Amino acid sequence: MILNEDKAKKVAEFLLQIKAIKLSPNDPFTWASGIKSPIYCDNRVTLSYPNIRTFIRQSYAESILDHYGKPDVIAGVATGGIALGALVAQELGLPFIYVRSSAKEHGLGNQIEGFYEKSQKVVVIEDLISTGGSSLKAVDALRDAGLEVKGLVAIFTYGFDVAHANFANSECPYVTLSDYNTVVSMALDSNLISKADLESLKEWRNNPKKWRQ
Repeated sequence: MILNEDKAKKVAEFLLQIKAIKLSPNDPFTWASGIKSPIYCDNRVTLSYPNIRTFIRQSYAESILDHYGKPDVIAGVATGGIALGALVAQELGLPFIYVRSSAKEHGLGNQIEGFYEKSQKVVVIEDLISTGGSSLKAVDALRDAGLEVKGLVAIFTYGFDVAHANFANSECPYVTLSDYNTVVSMALDSNLISKADLESLKEWRNNPKKWRQ
């Protein structure tokens, strides 16, 4: 689910403008998993642009209040959700914590950093959803610590079916500020891609593992 269509288009416009999202169907990127992809997303770039950073921070806050109500604490997912989560917590006047991918192997051995109490309501901040695996590991860690996860908000999702299934199986609602279809549509309208590129991008989204194999 996206925040709303107008906001989703604006976020997509910003992401394309600053090249936080790059589309290259004819010269694809290679993900760490080995998958060939016509799209590359690095939403951390948004932090370098104050006006865009502000718009995204406020959009996160609006989405949280509209979908989950005001929680007790905001949790960022390491690493992409840490800076964004801190900004959102500041916008809402809430405490902030963050969740590591795994517990530290030294010191206190924390996986969750910051002060929190059991039974507090928390909304999770992520920058990007692909399969949802890393996001849901953070959700599980928060639940294991006794927190009540109200849901998750991210800037962007590829919209893979596996992500929908994973979040549904974990009973964790999520919402994004924009999504793959909106970004691709905006790119076509802005002449950043051709209609032939559009078909290739659709084929990849439907079956990324077999695309260009």
